[in-house]
Parts: sequence; structure tokens; C-alpha cells
Amino acid sequence: MILVTGGAGFVGSNLIAGLEERGHRGIAVCDRLGDGDRWRNLAKRAVGTVFAPERLTGFLDEAGAAIEAVFHIGFDDDGTDVDRMLEANYHTAAELWAWCAGNGVRFFYASTAETYGDGSAGFDDDIGEATLARLAPLTARGWTRHMFDRAVARTIAAGSRRPPQWAGLKLFDAYGPNEYHEDAPSLPLMLWRGTTPPGLDPEVRRDFVWIGDCVAAMLWTLDNPEVSGLFNVGTGQSTRIADIAATIGAAAGRKIEVPTGHASPAARARFGHSTEARIGRLRDAGFDSAFLSVEEGVERYVRDFLSRGDPYL
Repeated sequence: MILVTGGAGFVGSNLIAGLEERGHRGIAVCDRLGDGDRWRNLAKRAVGTVFAPERLTGFLDEAGAAIEAVFHIGFDDDGTDVDRMLEANYHTAAELWAWCAGNGVRFFYASTAETYGDGSAGFDDDIGEATLARLAPLTARGWTRHMFDRAVARTIAAGSRRPPQWAGLKLFDAYGPNEYHEDAPSLPLMLWRGTTPPGLDPEVRRDFVWIGDCVAAMLWTLDNPEVSGLFNVGTGQSTRIADIAATIGAAAGRKIEVPTGHASPAARARFGHSTEARIGRLRDAGFDSAFLSVEEGVERYVRDFLSRGDPYL
């Protein structure tokens, strides 16, 4: 059995679809569904069970040896409740790390490029304590995930107990199906919807990565139990926000403008600086799959999902 926390969210539901395509069945999902459409992200999946985060400890006690791997994606999609983010991204992550270490279970978790802040300290995915200490996240999600990255770094440096395999995946600007419920979805989806926040600099360059490529990297870590570490997951190539708008417009058959005006602090923190993943460590570890270009990824997103009556994976 594989346990996926945050399995009803954007990244988690795409991961579950990838696991099912590989033949995994009966996946356990820990997440909150709420009163919106998050349940639709799981409607096509043959999951074994879905339970709330409050039941996680009891589930671990009951399932025990049946769990072969844990993917901690988290459950903080609303991006506004910092206490909830802290609980999911730090405290629950630490609980799962300790449980996996004590039970010999492999552990994988989602981090984020938001841990890099404005990028002035670079985008080096070194797990060293000194490297991580230089980073200054600008968002609560970035800060809470950075806290756990640093906790892992301290554990590794101290030689303390750890899972038999562990991997943290720092996802850059992921986009793709099943993000529709999010209050702050990817920039490509906001451009498609016409809900992009004003004041973005069209010359800012971001590393936009197709969600299927993120899933491929996660499944690769599962396939390679000898690989552990902290890894950036991005294309390694940045694209101007203006070019993203043009690409979405070409795929949609209409002109899409990047709105001007005064940018909110949240918009500046999220999109106000350039990003570009350094993926040398991921490549050196053996991941050799190609990433889709922005043009290929956006075309697939629009053709196979956004332009259809049923846009869900």
C-alpha cells in the first residue's frame, strides 16, 4: 500500500493517477475534501480509502506493515491559513519522517521553489545547513516547507535516524489538470481564465513545469530506492510571463494580455521575481527524462483538458 497525503489536491491527484497507471491499486489518501470540488480530482481513481488528516496517526497504527511508501504532498491548498500550513508542511511531515524511520518505510515529500524567496541566494538544491540558512522565503507556504527542509538537513548532518530512502522534491511553477479548485492556481490557468492579478511584470522569467513531468520525477525516485536527497524539479529553462500569455493565447485562439496596474504584496511575492531550476543534482542522480517545453505543455493542457467539457485527469 502507498499512502499519499494531500491526495485530493493538484499535485497529489496527479501523482495518484501516475501510480495507478503503473499498476498500483488501493492507494490510501489522507486529505480534506471540504464542500467544494476537490472530490472531483479523485473521482476517476480507484483509491482504497480517503480519510481526514485528524485520523492520520490512527491510520498509521492500524495499517502498519502494509504501508510500503509514503508520499507527503500535504493539504494546504488554500494558501491563507498559516497554522494549517505549519501543521501540514512541518509538524505532520516531521511525524511521518519519524514514523517511516522507525518502521523502515520509504518517505517522499513535496517542497517548493517558494523556499528560494526572491532568488537572490540562487536556486541550489544543496541539502547543506549553511546553504538552506541563506534562503529567505517570501510566502507562508515557502517558509513552512523550508522549515522542514532545514529539519531534514539537521537530521542528516547529525547522522540521526532516517527512513531507508527519502527524497524532497522542490517543485517550481507546476501547471496542469486538477488545479481548478485552488484559490491561487498556476499562472497559465489564471491567464486562461482571465483572473491574473494586476501589476505583474511581463518581462519576469519563471520556470514553468508540466505537472506530468513532476510526477515522472516522483515515480523515478520510487523506482530507485538507492537515491535519497533534496532535488529541484523544474525544466531548467525560464520563460517570460509575456511569452506564457502569448502561448496560452495562441492555444486558446484569443489575445491574452498581462494586466497592468498595482501588484498586491501576495502577487509580488509569488510572481515578482524570476526563477530557473538548477537540475544538475537530479540529472546526476540518474533522472534522464526530458521535460516538456512550455509550448508543448500548454498545448497539451488546453487541448486535452481546458477545452473539454470534463477537464479532470
